Amino acid sequence: MVESLPQTRSVSAEAAAENRAWVSDLSSTGDRRELASRRLYDVLLRAARSEAGRRAARLRLAGPELDDIAHQAAADALLAICGKVETFRGDCKFTTWAYKFVIFDVGAKVNRHFWQRAGVAFDEEDWERLPARLGVGPEAHAESRDLMAAVRRAVDETLTAKQRTVFVALVLNGMPTDVLAEQLGATQNAIYKTMFDARRKLRTALIAAGYLQEHQPA
Repeated sequence: MVESLPQTRSVSAEAAAENRAWVSDLSSTGDRRELASRRLYDVLLRAARSEAGRRAARLRLAGPELDDIAHQAAADALLAICGKVETFRGDCKFTTWAYKFVIFDVGAKVNRHFWQRAGVAFDEEDWERLPARLGVGPEAHAESRDLMAAVRRAVDETLTAKQRTVFVALVLNGMPTDVLAEQLGATQNAIYKTMFDARRKLRTALIAAGYLQEHQPA
């Protein structure tokens, strides 16, 4: 039997009643649980489609491919929520709590798709942010167009496939290290080491091309 959720000041009486209904229905069995799961899936799918659409432009994702990511994220989030429903404390709307699961799942799946998909093209805006993310000083930005071209060549020509995967995911796509490690089946220390080696190679290439000084960090 599901215990009553504590009353909190952060939700209205109506929201608290709705929260209790969600928890009770999803904690039950048979048709009652099935119907609640279907209702929640529809809610999660709408949120997943919205979040996937927001993230997809830079990856050129659209149509069935994008919708598949949304469906997968909604399904995985539903399983996670049903497994943890009795941990819901009731200090926000139940759907707000549920959205956190599906948004995380969309992010993980989009990021996984990002590094698995061959030939992803990056916007100019991505590369324009790259020198600052590499720690290139403002004095080098006077030749920023040539610098970006040099960095692009260095990424393509000097990094291994694994180093490019890690570099692109962390630096260009802003993927969290722990998420990337999970997706690659690696430890965070291994990801840090790969990124360190990639940065060192890029620094060496930029020094050789005359864009950095020996003492200037990359």
